[in-house]
Amino acid sequence: MSNTLFDTAPDFSQPIAVLKHCHDRIRKQLQTLQKLLEHLPLHGADIDAQKAAQAVLKYFNHAAHLHHEDEEQNLLPMLHATARDADAALLQELAPGILAGHEQMDRDWSILKSQLEQIANGSGTALSAGDVTRFCDAYAAHMVVEEGNIAPMAKRLFSQEQMAQLGSAMQVRRGITPVLPTSQVPEQHTKAVDNTVADGVVLADLRLDYGRASLTENDVLDDPIDQFGKWFEEAMHAKVNEPNAMSVATVDADGKPTSRIVLIKQYDQRGFTWYTNYDSQKGQQLRSNPHAALLFFWSELERQVRIEGTVVRTAAEESDKYFYSRPVKSQIAAIASQQSAPIANREQMESNYDAAAAVSGEHPVRPAHWGGYRLDPQRIEFWQGRRSRFHDRIVYVKQADGSWVKERLQP
Repeated sequence: MSNTLFDTAPDFSQPIAVLKHCHDRIRKQLQTLQKLLEHLPLHGADIDAQKAAQAVLKYFNHAAHLHHEDEEQNLLPMLHATARDADAALLQELAPGILAGHEQMDRDWSILKSQLEQIANGSGTALSAGDVTRFCDAYAAHMVVEEGNIAPMAKRLFSQEQMAQLGSAMQVRRGITPVLPTSQVPEQHTKAVDNTVADGVVLADLRLDYGRASLTENDVLDDPIDQFGKWFEEAMHAKVNEPNAMSVATVDADGKPTSRIVLIKQYDQRGFTWYTNYDSQKGQQLRSNPHAALLFFWSELERQVRIEGTVVRTAAEESDKYFYSRPVKSQIAAIASQQSAPIANREQMESNYDAAAAVSGEHPVRPAHWGGYRLDPQRIEFWQGRRSRFHDRIVYVKQADGSWVKERLQP
């Protein structure tokens, strides 16, 4: 016999082949699910039915989720960062449907899961034909799109280095030590180091070599706000940890800078908006010097965006709208805290909160000292990490007539 007796899987040096192998395993589990549907009316939840249900549960409770994460956190973000022209347009068309499909299949699975758990332990025989058909059909159509479009695109566009990074990320997700060193795989957590040596490595020698994507003058959109929106959406799809977190740097009256992390709440052609206490340190500094710099760093995509401009307060109506959209406890916290002012201890903070809650009731009123700031950008730089610290930097500078001029900067 020339056929192998067992199903051999490709190794992670061929990550696209591994993803295809996952699809093949999904198809086998879907077949088992359909056979179980035919089996139950004739034999009930016998030992064969229980084993079949257990096998399907084991796969879709664990392996299928890893497969979805491979695509959502690595494959699609890497393609978004690499695809150009017709490929980029096709990806833009297909990716939202793929992500929505994952969410829908997760919802469908949660329905089937409860039915299969009863079959697996022999306590029930109910398995909805409609639920099974919907789940199987959705997966089948989903895999056709990926195998017909996404996989061929990745095989055609990804370099050997990108393939290695994708495969290593998939290994880390499964608890397997990757082929690439830790410094090349962002999915691995590095250990904290001190200022001298940790684990035999000199601090000055620690570096991560980037290489997941490139950025040219032709890649970016003409409007930097639109370009920011594109990158922000890609960060969301890549499930970047808090993609809305940004550093806000301000300067005091003596010219001394200060920075902190806040969450952006809105961006549009008017600028970038966040909310805070107007009497905080940053609020006081912005009163004396209404200029600030924002920084977004999305390490998973090896990207950062630097934004500089003038800051103004948002209209009271905008601050009201956001304040009243917050949870009541967050509203009370904004009332109770004199942000950046010293306080004796945590107990005093809790006491202040309780006092504010007692006065505010269920409908707190936005305090005058709390509201929004909007930075009107004058300069926006997009940075894409590249090999050997030879990074890509494209900067936009606003002109007197409100138009933008873009140019490349040396790394």
